[in-house]
Amino acid sequence: MGADHTRPAPSTPPGVRRLLVVTVVPLFVVTVLAALVLWPRDGREANSGGDVPRYHGTVTRVLTEPCPPTPELPEGTPGAADGPCGTVTVRVEQGPDTGREVQTPVPSGPGAPTVAVDDEIVLVKLTDPADPTSSSYNIAEHQRGKPLVWLVALFAAAIVAFGRWRGLAALAGLGASFAILLTFVVPGISAGGSPLLIAITGAALIMFVVLYLTHGITAQTSVAVLGTLGSLVLTGLLGSLATAATHLTGFGSEEATTLSLYQRDVDLHGLLLAGIIIGSLGVLDDVTVTQAATVTELAHANPSLSRLQLYRAATRVGRAHIASTVNTIVLAYAGASLPLLLLLTADSRAVGEILTSEFLAQEIVRSAVATLGLVAAVPLTTGLAALVTTAGRGPAGDAPPADRPTPTPRPPADRDAALEALSAPRHGPPSTPTPAGWPDPERNTDTAW
Repeated sequence: MGADHTRPAPSTPPGVRRLLVVTVVPLFVVTVLAALVLWPRDGREANSGGDVPRYHGTVTRVLTEPCPPTPELPEGTPGAADGPCGTVTVRVEQGPDTGREVQTPVPSGPGAPTVAVDDEIVLVKLTDPADPTSSSYNIAEHQRGKPLVWLVALFAAAIVAFGRWRGLAALAGLGASFAILLTFVVPGISAGGSPLLIAITGAALIMFVVLYLTHGITAQTSVAVLGTLGSLVLTGLLGSLATAATHLTGFGSEEATTLSLYQRDVDLHGLLLAGIIIGSLGVLDDVTVTQAATVTELAHANPSLSRLQLYRAATRVGRAHIASTVNTIVLAYAGASLPLLLLLTADSRAVGEILTSEFLAQEIVRSAVATLGLVAAVPLTTGLAALVTTAGRGPAGDAPPADRPTPTPRPPADRDAALEALSAPRHGPPSTPTPAGWPDPERNTDTAW
């Protein structure tokens, strides 16, 4: 999330610090109060009536055999059983049958797991409704706990090894983000609250906690906070206008349709907007922190730069950042929707009808709105950072700090003498012959276009 600049930034004038405190603290208080008001109090109890018992087990034997032909269909026709068939012996490690070995059919069908001896799997216990004393086991999936734990440990170790204390703070911020999402955002939307209000409040709360925890309580971080918050509000407004103009209902995915069957009071249109805002937050943090740090570093390297010069120089960096980040956003949404894109390629409708269908229009709106909010974050954050960094210099903003010694100017160079020296032929002993395949040291190094 942004660049790491461990060198301390130049001290901010006390008046500017007070102004930032007066601006940021009320916003934080409003965010906390909004979170308390919107916090879910009536927890929705999960309907566990249809859940089947799940137990861990280890495969001890796999026996495959040819599948018998289906009586209703000729062998080899579509729909006939083509395997795999057989039995799998599993040692049960949980539940009432712990230590026993049970036999299950070999998993088959689309998405069925492929099992081998010593695989750690998850069993489901099915009970016959007509005879509750009769039950059987089936293999549901593989156990993924250990590989995921090792992957997360490697992820955390790499971040701490490279970022050190800053990496540790980033991990703490990541944990805080998930805590806010799982304890406030998701339960609040599930309880029937406004997804848009909950998403903006949750995103603002994540922003305050993560930015100050990761980058410290500084004027530079406060500028990034203000830029991020302003861009989030703009993204929410643009998302509301775009979804209203395109008449999106939120039923553009199979997950949304399935959710509407289980929780009818969830506003899917608001849920779409909430997804856009939360999805944009991570990229916005990256851009705003980078722009604030860029302005600070430029001012530290050349204190004589005016406010306008700082803004223009940092904006050029922001343009390069945006050019790569926009592609990142689009590819992220495309990667998440890749099965949908593959499904649409098999559609026989015209390209215009496919692009304007709700399935694809929803992804287009996501990408476009997130990109617009991202683009707006660059001038907003850069302007705020330039104002804060040059505060106290005077109207022109070009006076160097009093404690910094004035650099001695270089004597003016004679342009004609310099050109003559560069164009004069070389004198002295001949150079060592250039080995074969090496570039000629006397060649012209001007770039040819």
